[in-house]
Amino acid sequence: MVSTTEKNDSAVQESVSMKALLEAGVHFGHQTQRWHPRMKQYIFTQRNGIHIIDLQQTLGLLEDACKFISKIAEEGKSILFVGTKRQAQDAVQHAANNSDMFFVSHRWLGGMLTNFPTIQGRIDHLVRLEERKAKGGFNLLTKKEALKLEDEIQRLTRNFGGVKEMTKLPGALFIVDIAREKIAVAEARRMGIPIVALVDTDGDPELVDYVIPGNDDAIRSIGLIAGRIASAALEGFGIRAQEQAALAEQIETENASGKDDEYGTAASGETDTNSEAVSLGTPTAEVQEQDVISDNEVSDTVENNIETQTDSASIADNSETEVVGTDNSRESEEETA
Repeated sequence: MVSTTEKNDSAVQESVSMKALLEAGVHFGHQTQRWHPRMKQYIFTQRNGIHIIDLQQTLGLLEDACKFISKIAEEGKSILFVGTKRQAQDAVQHAANNSDMFFVSHRWLGGMLTNFPTIQGRIDHLVRLEERKAKGGFNLLTKKEALKLEDEIQRLTRNFGGVKEMTKLPGALFIVDIAREKIAVAEARRMGIPIVALVDTDGDPELVDYVIPGNDDAIRSIGLIAGRIASAALEGFGIRAQEQAALAEQIETENASGKDDEYGTAASGETDTNSEAVSLGTPTAEVQEQDVISDNEVSDTVENNIETQTDSASIADNSETEVVGTDNSRESEEETA
């Protein structure tokens, strides 16, 4: 994409008025004998042998085309500006630079869309030559060889300078004068690429997807329409940037809320563990203290029972001893008698 960081605010128009179209001469068509019959629906009248275009239709169709271009830019796709006639070269290049888009303003090379890999190879060759020159590689060559390579760089830059950074096919084409750029129109139609075009009274409107009826020979007319298309592209880029920023903020918020949920789940898990421990009988400090007290009481009761049983046993033994002694004394008295 064209490396241009500063945008020219004068070329970015929010809308185009009827007065602006009149002042730019958009309503002037070609001579009546050079018209295309399919453009009849866009012709208002004729004056002095020249067709006059209906600017009311031009205004509405221009806004429809701008909405489409804005949608293409919002999707992240590129737009290729094409205008190789002398009146359109500066306007097309200026509009493309202001919107950071690609352009072809010198010559449309056959196969630029249908044979894109080959064109990409020539662009890579141009990049390598520029890098070699920047590193001082031309200083090691003879003067004749260096001049030859310089001429090749200039020629390739004229043909591919506007598409040097285009690594894939564009999302749409904006063409000035479809009669002159018939090869570009044919290639775009074959590749299924939508076409937005400034069509004069000598062009076929059925060849393009979005027709903008208007004068394609006046510099001011071309500059006005191309500037509005560039403005629509910038609007689409702005909407895309806002959506990406909102999406990034939403993702960041979701990540932060996810971390908070994890912390909350961990804390609630600890609380649930404590409550489960209590419900399952796991002793806490108070429960353990009560258990110790109850254990002491039980041990005291057991000891008292043991002592009582011991005393009872000793009394029983003594009583048995006394009975045995009494029996022995009785037996000895009987023997003596």
